[in-house]
Amino acid sequence: MSALRKWFAGGVCTSTARLDGKVAVVTGANTGIGKETAKDLARRGGRVILACRDIAKAEAAAREIIAETGNQQVIVKKLDLSDSKSIRAFAEDFLKEEKKLHILINNAGVMMVPYSKTADGFEMHIGVNHLGHFLLTFLLLDRLKESAPARIVNVSSILHAFWRINFKNLQGEKYYNEFLAYCQSKLANVLFTRELARKLQGTGVTVNALHPGVVDSELARYSYSLGIFKALFRFTIKTPKEGAQTSIYCAVAKELESVSGQYFSDCRPAWVAPQACNKETAKKLWQVSCELMGIQWE
Repeated sequence: MSALRKWFAGGVCTSTARLDGKVAVVTGANTGIGKETAKDLARRGGRVILACRDIAKAEAAAREIIAETGNQQVIVKKLDLSDSKSIRAFAEDFLKEEKKLHILINNAGVMMVPYSKTADGFEMHIGVNHLGHFLLTFLLLDRLKESAPARIVNVSSILHAFWRINFKNLQGEKYYNEFLAYCQSKLANVLFTRELARKLQGTGVTVNALHPGVVDSELARYSYSLGIFKALFRFTIKTPKEGAQTSIYCAVAKELESVSGQYFSDCRPAWVAPQACNKETAKKLWQVSCELMGIQWE
């Protein structure tokens, strides 16, 4: 069983790259794969900002990371991706405090939650998983460009393949299914990655997306069916540390220095659904996202 368990654990990031003098932001770093990703970056000597909604949990995570890595440069900052005011306040504070940004990991997310809306009136999945990170990336992009070479890492999911971008029901206006809403938001992550990569050519900033695997984390706490799956097939489920490996790989691996617009799983290039490669859909999603967030981003 150990060999089978190892197979399900998936790829491991073997890079020995150091991050001394580098600054990284990890959203949703107070738990799960976000915390494990932040811990690894801290172990490599990076200055790591835990951008989290729950400050108490984030501070507990920061204490744990500092104790385990000996790196004192682990900082907690408030970020609620369901509220554009919070996103803008985070960015303003970050840009005032930090003169560099080398790694942005858009990791936070919600999964299969009952229908609800963000502070800005967006359906929660598309609002947090896509639009929140879209705005955050926009606000931090100049700092990333100034710090180049720099990397953006978007945590998506293989479930991006299970649905499409339904512009006529983007916010669940006509009907709502939490599974399809989650799939749509993860597809949006891949489309955003590909369109952003196209726009960032020649800037020294790369962006890639990834599937972390099926991970035992708090993300699935609202899904009854996933709970049953986890109970029946526990040996197939990745630990948060195993699930963080591809995020870490995309953030630090030297062989990815000039790779952009790609999709990874288990620390290697992975299959992408046809609807995630549609350039027209990517451009339309970009335009709609800019309109919804009230920004101009050419």
